[in-house]
Amino acid sequence: MSNSAMPQEPATFDIDVRARMGREHKGNAQKTVSDARQRLTSSSGTRASYDFELMQEYADARLTGAFPIAAIVVILACVSSLWVPALFTALWAGVVLLSLATVALIARRFQRTNPQKFNASQWTTTFVVAECIYGLTWSTLALFTLVANLESLTAVMFAMVLVCIAANAVSTRSLPPATIFSTLPATLTVSVNLIALGGTLNYTLAGVTICGEIFFVYIARQMHTADLDTITHQSEKDALINDLEEARQMSDEARRHAEQANIAKSQFLATMSHELRTPLNAIIGFSEVLQSELLGPHQVAQDKEYAGDIHSSGQHLLNLINELLDLSRIEAGKYELNEEVVSLVEIAEDCRRMMELRAKAKGIELIYNVGRNLPRLWGDERAIRQVVLNLLSNAIKFTPQSGKVILIVTRSGDGGQMVSVKDNGPGIPDEEIATVLSSFGQGSLAQKTAEQGAGLGLPIVQKIMDLHQGRFDLFSKLRFGTEVIATFPRARVMDALAPVVERKQKLEIYSDAS
Repeated sequence: MSNSAMPQEPATFDIDVRARMGREHKGNAQKTVSDARQRLTSSSGTRASYDFELMQEYADARLTGAFPIAAIVVILACVSSLWVPALFTALWAGVVLLSLATVALIARRFQRTNPQKFNASQWTTTFVVAECIYGLTWSTLALFTLVANLESLTAVMFAMVLVCIAANAVSTRSLPPATIFSTLPATLTVSVNLIALGGTLNYTLAGVTICGEIFFVYIARQMHTADLDTITHQSEKDALINDLEEARQMSDEARRHAEQANIAKSQFLATMSHELRTPLNAIIGFSEVLQSELLGPHQVAQDKEYAGDIHSSGQHLLNLINELLDLSRIEAGKYELNEEVVSLVEIAEDCRRMMELRAKAKGIELIYNVGRNLPRLWGDERAIRQVVLNLLSNAIKFTPQSGKVILIVTRSGDGGQMVSVKDNGPGIPDEEIATVLSSFGQGSLAQKTAEQGAGLGLPIVQKIMDLHQGRFDLFSKLRFGTEVIATFPRARVMDALAPVVERKQKLEIYSDAS
């Protein structure tokens, strides 16, 4: 695998993000245009797709209500035959049922229509015409007065027209024009006929008929509004589900790119670590040889100083590479602890001795306090040593000359063990603590008062303590110093662990001898 191809992944990811944002912007514009077109082609002023669903509900209601309404027509014809000749009522019922069948057939044909070829205006006109014819057949009720006893028939017509209004208003609620044309003809003809007959009773019945028309049309309108709201909410829910699905797909794609970038980073670090360590080891080794003058004294006195600078720079670069690799392995979940029984006191003492020369070089007093009778821990000795060294190194680095650093190893309040490193350096402002604890983060005051670093020490300490199920705390006050505490849980203290019991199987030898 070529190393030159690895750094190109972030650029590819940025291109994909920009392309995806462009697609989203274009999709939003297309959606706006589509919504406007839907409203312009809608018969209800909302969306053409809503018109289709409303007409679908109208067709379903007409088909499911066809048989009940037909039964009502037959019952009304039978009842009215007590006052009207049977032949006349049968003829009326036949005409109404024929028109009802026509409406049902048109509804059936609508249900078989391809939604992609749906024309709202055409189908609205078709349904309204069919309902108008259907309503006119109901209006022939007024002709009953020509062949029947008027005094007994007015109440019958009144009851029949109310049944007509109620049944048709409920069945056509999803299509308001159809409601008007299916109920208004019968209402007008019967009301006009009742008014023409005269009399207080007939005037009252005509008025109630007109009021019934207004009431049931209002109810149908309310039901239409409720149906439209339901369809709108369903459409919004479907759109939200689609948006969530698109967002999930985008999230999966972004995660895939991030994983690929992380893999590329890990491969790059693994490759570059080998490529960098090999020449660094040679640089450090030969510079140490030159510095110690193993091959003879230098003819120029400054050559030894230059060799020392080369050696210290190589060591610094090697430590930086090691920190980068440790952080990369921890973040990738490939940092494995080699756990064993260790002594936190001994590890802290070794680290103190290693850092004592650096502290003396800056005139810093390094104080070491340790608790009594501290038991051993179960942990990774190399990782714990790295924790203590990082904490001491940071404290010495950020403490001014003639300052003081205190290293304490003792029990924690919950029965575990803790390492505390406290200094009287410049401290860290509260708003910069989160930055200091992040990878490659450095505080402003620390940058001004101490030598530069990579900003990886504390993040590595945090992650190592997490691997040990421990806790890392940082307390700092500006111009008063900083205290960092690494606490190991009680479960890792050896006196808190359950003792190991060795079970020995006793072999009993049975003898057959008497």
